[in-house]
Amino acid sequence: MLLQELLIYILIIIIAGLLSVFLCGYAILKLKGAPGARYYMLVTFTSAIFTFAYAFELSSKTIEQIIFWLRIEYLALPFIPLFLLLMSLDYTGQKLKPWLSYILFIIPFITIFLHSTNDLHHFYYTSMELRADSPFPIIKLEGGPWYFVHSIFVFLCIMVSVIILLIQLNQQVLLRFRLQILTMVAGLLVPIIASYFYMNNISPYGIDLGPVSMSVSFLFHGAALLSFQMFNVSPIARDTVFASMKEGVIVLNHQDVIVDYNNSMKLILPMLNHFYIGKTITNVLKENQELANIIYLGKENDYEICIKEKKINYHIRFSPILTKNNQQLGKIISFVDITDQVYLQKKLKLLASMDGLTQVYNRTYFMRKTEKLLESLISTEGNVSIIMFDIDHFKKVNDTLGHDAGDHVLKYVVKVAKKCLRVTDIMGRFGGEEFIICLPNTSLYDAFELANTIRLNIAEKHMLINKKEICVTSSFGISHAMMNSGVHHQSIQTLIRQADEALYAAKRKGRNCVQQYTQVIQNIT
Repeated sequence: MLLQELLIYILIIIIAGLLSVFLCGYAILKLKGAPGARYYMLVTFTSAIFTFAYAFELSSKTIEQIIFWLRIEYLALPFIPLFLLLMSLDYTGQKLKPWLSYILFIIPFITIFLHSTNDLHHFYYTSMELRADSPFPIIKLEGGPWYFVHSIFVFLCIMVSVIILLIQLNQQVLLRFRLQILTMVAGLLVPIIASYFYMNNISPYGIDLGPVSMSVSFLFHGAALLSFQMFNVSPIARDTVFASMKEGVIVLNHQDVIVDYNNSMKLILPMLNHFYIGKTITNVLKENQELANIIYLGKENDYEICIKEKKINYHIRFSPILTKNNQQLGKIISFVDITDQVYLQKKLKLLASMDGLTQVYNRTYFMRKTEKLLESLISTEGNVSIIMFDIDHFKKVNDTLGHDAGDHVLKYVVKVAKKCLRVTDIMGRFGGEEFIICLPNTSLYDAFELANTIRLNIAEKHMLINKKEICVTSSFGISHAMMNSGVHHQSIQTLIRQADEALYAAKRKGRNCVQQYTQVIQNIT
């Protein structure tokens, strides 16, 4: 009966060894490159050596045979806790410095050396003898100083592994990833419990439950590996590929329930937290109707928000999550930061709309902008005034002082004019030395006063160019119209033509003056 009981223990241990071999082979074939996989291969391989050697130890008849197999066990056993630690570190994306790894490997190598030479110094075991209370040959070992050093090393490796995994557990959102980590933690704790029974002489007949516990431990790891895809879809893979993405990403199921989100998404929706997992996106966006509508329509769109008093532009994309049968399970919504692109587009648009020399609108953009302005004035029944002016005898400046001097005069005139304008006024370079100003909701009288102020300010300053003091004057023409939707209203082209006619009237009058289009009409009639 006792022999049958021993055979059952040996069979369990052999099964544990076979399981380790299977998991090692599976890892080699299926898990290359996955986080933690290489150390998983090593730990299953070394545990298989240890387990099979212990099965031979239990079947041995003499103490010499037991000691032989014990030494075989210790070729693998010292590395198992270290590989578990390295597996946990690699699994959670952490790396030890090379010098620290070398130091950690020193302890297992010392253990192997001291164990194999124990007969010379008894530094690892102080005594090795068969137990008198066992019905079959079981060795009784009394630990020496290094035995306890190694035991502490084993305990620390496993406990640090557990702590690393629990820290990672706290950072996970999905239950699926939490189950992966909890399964791994459970697998790590089983050998500690078994060691407690063995070291306190609670195990039956003094049999080391370590190999048996490893069979249970690797069943947990096997469950994580096969059922939860421990390395194929690991939490660290999620963190490095998903959680740390610069783009904001939120995952919804087919009922628009929040399944997951990454850290960048919390910048866009600061109210997001773990409590929203399992709730619909509409609960999060109750106070953000614009974004709620974009997500409801499910079409790519641009979205602008203000984060810390800074405008951020996002391009929202939708990617369906499909089964192998093309059945939609949900969707991934990504928020791509396009702030730099939007800024560049605005800058390019501004450059395309501006006159490079004077930094006022060019003729094309001025026309486009004033046409839109006139349309808005029609709806509000406002009025508008147009001022056209040019620099008197500008050709003479270019011919006598050069084009650089001419450019200096152009920039000076624009600078003087812009100082007199309101934010709502629009100024453009119409061509050469000719400029135009659109004044929304400005009476003819006010437009005249403004034009005259600009004229006086231009004429009063003497510029020093090429050591020569010059003074320029300018001539102005003004047109005005009421923008009433009920009656025929004038177009911007008509108003410009009228202002141009008034400008030429000012030149005929002797230049350096302001002329209104109404005065031109009166003079004609």
